[in-house]
Amino acid sequence: MSVKIMSIFGTRPEAIKMLPLVKQIHATQGLECQVCVTAQHREMLDQVMAVFGVTADFDLNLMRPKQTLTSITADVLTGLAGVFEESLPDLVLVHGDTTTSFAAALAAFYRQIPVGHVEAGLRTHNIYSPFPEEANRSLTGRLANLHFAPTALNVNNLAKENITKNVYQTGNTVIDAFATTVRDDYSFKNERLRQLDFAKERAILMTAHRRENFGEPMRQIFTAVLAIVNNFPDTQIIYPVHKNPAVMNPASEILGGHPRIHLIDPVDVEDMHNLIGRSYLVLTDSGGLQEEAPALGKPVLVLRSETERPEAVEVGVVRVAGVKTAGITQAAELLLTDKKEYLRMSQAVSPYGDGHASERICKAILEYFKHM
Repeated sequence: MSVKIMSIFGTRPEAIKMLPLVKQIHATQGLECQVCVTAQHREMLDQVMAVFGVTADFDLNLMRPKQTLTSITADVLTGLAGVFEESLPDLVLVHGDTTTSFAAALAAFYRQIPVGHVEAGLRTHNIYSPFPEEANRSLTGRLANLHFAPTALNVNNLAKENITKNVYQTGNTVIDAFATTVRDDYSFKNERLRQLDFAKERAILMTAHRRENFGEPMRQIFTAVLAIVNNFPDTQIIYPVHKNPAVMNPASEILGGHPRIHLIDPVDVEDMHNLIGRSYLVLTDSGGLQEEAPALGKPVLVLRSETERPEAVEVGVVRVAGVKTAGITQAAELLLTDKKEYLRMSQAVSPYGDGHASERICKAILEYFKHM
């Protein structure tokens, strides 16, 4: 008899990391796979689903104008009640630290359905940074029955919280995704990207969208980026801009109109992963890019005051640059002028796994249900 697993996710970053696992569940004897999307993000989520060739069995289609953390949480709880009533899964899988993940874990708990937490054990130990992600992942960990931790540090974080049962070190599923997305002969879908000359000018890929960076931190980040590109005529900035007005408006005001700053619409996962591969370095406040870029040999400067992914800092592939103009500018200039430092960061080994995390998770699930 197969174990019926329902994977639940709602945002683009979740989908990138969950879909390799979904495909592995489909391919694993003894496991039955169902997918439920909440569509906390709609358009960007659909792009990733198409790339991986996966369709949802259930779609809550929750995205709406001016949604709030409260409305998302309430809508996920309400929507999943009906889904669980119809499907009756043996296990619910959620990922990481989104509001969808926490609410889905809570909904499963209310039905006494076991929860598996993919990418468990990440911590900054500051409940408001990142907000609301740090609370989401901590609360999800309290509700979960199985914990799939990418690294030994993540396992240790859980142990400090007395979570030691059914904890598995698996690596990160985002590395698994590269088998689907990255190709040497890749041609960009985005027309603006196809027009760029990556040989003539060093490309700096940038993302900045975190809630805690809204306002003055975002303006400091953008001011630093403008200084970097002006100080180094052989560089270009490629910035897929998040559609939130709190990001779009200052980005347009400070960075718009510069011939070597390319403000583009968000790109799909294939364009993004191959763009990382062709970039010289990455500036980001994203969590996923701190894992993805090192696996492709690209140094990362984190546009935050702390990171829940210190493993990459410790091995030397990531540096926390902060959110002040001077600190970001100084960190970027070092990598753009010091070849030895650049090679040191770009050639370090990624701590996030070998591309087989999904296989380990499926094996752990089978073992768990064998002993129930």
